[in-house]
Amino acid sequence: MNTEDKAAPEAINTVPVCQTCRSERVVQDAWACFNRDSGLWELENVFDDAHCHRCEGPTKLDWVPAEAVRNQRIRDLNDLFRTEGRGNGTVLVTSGLQAEGGAFVVKAVEAVRSFEAFGEDNDPWGEHDFGAVEVDGQKVFFKFAYYDPTFTQGSENPANEALTKRVLTIMLAS
Repeated sequence: MNTEDKAAPEAINTVPVCQTCRSERVVQDAWACFNRDSGLWELENVFDDAHCHRCEGPTKLDWVPAEAVRNQRIRDLNDLFRTEGRGNGTVLVTSGLQAEGGAFVVKAVEAVRSFEAFGEDNDPWGEHDFGAVEVDGQKVFFKFAYYDPTFTQGSENPANEALTKRVLTIMLAS
């Protein structure tokens, strides 16, 4: 998360993260007041130092928009599945790509696994869910889709691996 992702602790819909490791597994004594209009608990007063469970010690907190934390989790799950094949998902290689032959498919999969050129143009939400690579002079796209574990509808929360089956589709751009 960038420094521009930081928000004030008073901001509605922000999440505290450890400044050192960026984990959300942090605790701090505080008072909160429920706001009926927003449907959220609002931080009223904070006591003592913050503690990070991952770092196993005291920390300072950054407050970031909840959406940035959600996108980071989706990005981490997508990268883990795409680069290492770990996680709850399936890889789909289209028939057009398969028609190029087994060696081409292997090159395409390896190019997708090693892709790191994510930026504002191809990754506006920071989820690493789409990319384009070149293989033997041909453009190849990859795209993630998120389904519920039964594949009957879209996932209600792609940031939650238990509720999401990822499908990574690799296809020719043409």
